[in-house]
Amino acid sequence: MSDAINKYRFGIRLIPMLCILLLSLSATPAMADAHGDKAADDAPIVLITGANRGLGLEFARQYAEAGWTVIGTARRPAQADDLNALDIETLALDVTDRDSIAALAAALEGRAIDMLINNAGIFPRVNEIEQVDADDYAQTLMVNTLGPVLVTQALLPNLRKGELKRIVNITSQLGSIEKNSGGFYGYRESKSALNMFTKTLAAELGPEGFICLAIHPGWVRTDMGGANANLSPEESVSAMRAVIGKVTSDDNGAYRAYNGDAVAW
Repeated sequence: MSDAINKYRFGIRLIPMLCILLLSLSATPAMADAHGDKAADDAPIVLITGANRGLGLEFARQYAEAGWTVIGTARRPAQADDLNALDIETLALDVTDRDSIAALAAALEGRAIDMLINNAGIFPRVNEIEQVDADDYAQTLMVNTLGPVLVTQALLPNLRKGELKRIVNITSQLGSIEKNSGGFYGYRESKSALNMFTKTLAAELGPEGFICLAIHPGWVRTDMGGANANLSPEESVSAMRAVIGKVTSDDNGAYRAYNGDAVAW
């Protein structure tokens, strides 16, 4: 009788121990999942040139709100009040200054960048050949074409460290040769050349897993687009982000509009 009682008492004492063991075993997968979620939540990093106003500022705002780590550049960061009001990292960059580009690359040495958005640009209105000024024309090509080339070149080591490996060049439908109806000397040529750079870069970097995209933002109400444009910066950038977010290797080297439509070269 006493043996039976002892066995009963031992069994009673064993139940809490078994419960603790079962709870600890059941908690192990949950903790592993939590750790996995934390690793999956590492924010992708985007660098946006010309982020102090217009489309660049809106890109910075929207990507920051979406949880990305955003690096916005401006020629004079101390004066970029709207950009500085965002919870992002702001760095100096003049895309026409090789020393400035080198300084940016040095500041970012060793850091991964998932996506580069070459947004900085200027839009001179020159509609007659007689109005073309050689210095202004060269400046337009420097900002809109050579600037993205040199910035991409400088940041390529960072982009190779990134997971997404996306290079987005903000172009224009005015860069289309097929759709050219005249006017906008300098600007048209600069964007057409940027499109060609995008295509050439895509051919070189595609085998490494890069996706290079030239995207037309539409006619947008910014300092460049003017007050009569039919799109707000919020609408344009939101639409472009949707296109950028869905690209695959099949889109490498593509020339797209903000709504995803192909633009004629």
